[in-house]
Amino acid sequence: MSRGLLVGRFQPFHRGHLAVLEGIRRAHPDSPILVAIGSAEESYTWRNPFTAGERFEMIDRAVRAAPLDGVEIVPLPDIRRHAQWVAYTESMLPGFDRVYSNNPLTRLLFERAGYAVEGPALEDRLRLEGAHIRTCLAEDQGWRPLVPPAAAEYLAAIDAPGRLRLLRGTSSGAEGHPP
Repeated sequence: MSRGLLVGRFQPFHRGHLAVLEGIRRAHPDSPILVAIGSAEESYTWRNPFTAGERFEMIDRAVRAAPLDGVEIVPLPDIRRHAQWVAYTESMLPGFDRVYSNNPLTRLLFERAGYAVEGPALEDRLRLEGAHIRTCLAEDQGWRPLVPPAAAEYLAAIDAPGRLRLLRGTSSGAEGHPP
């Protein structure tokens, strides 16, 4: 069975991510899409504010509302060893034969391992970027149009703006945050 893999941190899951999934579905209408929540062990920092479970909920709700069939969501903790990461990913996930990524390191590692790697088209990259959306959340301004409505409802329900304000103001949460 042919299955594609999309790996991301999804901090948060936004309209750009949903557009990538929709593009993959159009290109491969009958193939399952495996969405791996990368850095699944990371949470409650500025760069990775949401838990793997919260990211799963955002993705699942947005995918069901779209609707997109055949999307499987799985957590993927990091091992921080680039040379072993592809083998680790293979051991942690159901089988896949294609990888979707625009990340240069991800592309390089999977291509070297013999995978077909496609760079999905990116939509409105300046606004649909995790760090920008986290800043909008922390300021509780302009973030709702940047995420799918079902994800926005969930982010509001867990008080994501409050969490991001808190994390922006702490030394551990400020990691990766622009001054």
